[in-house]
Amino acid sequence: MNPYLDIIIRSTAVYFFMIIALRIFGKKELSQLNTADVILILLISNSVQNAMVGNDTTLLGGLAAATILFAINFVLKKSMFRYKKLSELLLEKPEILIHNGTLDFKKLSKLDITSDELKEAMREHGVEHFKDVKLAMLEIDGNISIITGESNLKQTHYKRRKNHKNLIQGN
Repeated sequence: MNPYLDIIIRSTAVYFFMIIALRIFGKKELSQLNTADVILILLISNSVQNAMVGNDTTLLGGLAAATILFAINFVLKKSMFRYKKLSELLLEKPEILIHNGTLDFKKLSKLDITSDELKEAMREHGVEHFKDVKLAMLEIDGNISIITGESNLKQTHYKRRKNHKNLIQGN
């Protein structure tokens, strides 16, 4: 068999294995990574490298594997946009965790979300008490969104970044 065709087949198999594994283990695994998660990602990437390229450790072999991964990802994203059923199959739906200050304990338990994780998300959004949360959602990307209904809320991830002007002035 052509060695590059072999790399394409192997890389495709590993890509789809990783999609299935992430679907099985849940979207929460994609959210903020802790030390153990980073170690897991590094070990997984190391363990599947040989599965993708086999004995071919050349630059062309690595580039062939990377190219097919980018191509599969591109085609898959376009297909999920075009075909709703495929998107529903591969992506989980957002989940309501808190509605009008009431926690959904069954959902939290099913998703393995601890109260500490939920409180951390609330603090990141500037919310202190559960009763102040109008809606908390576990999004499809694994992040937790918090809505309080207050008109003066801002997205917290933008507050953390210094703007370009401050960086130039040294602030």
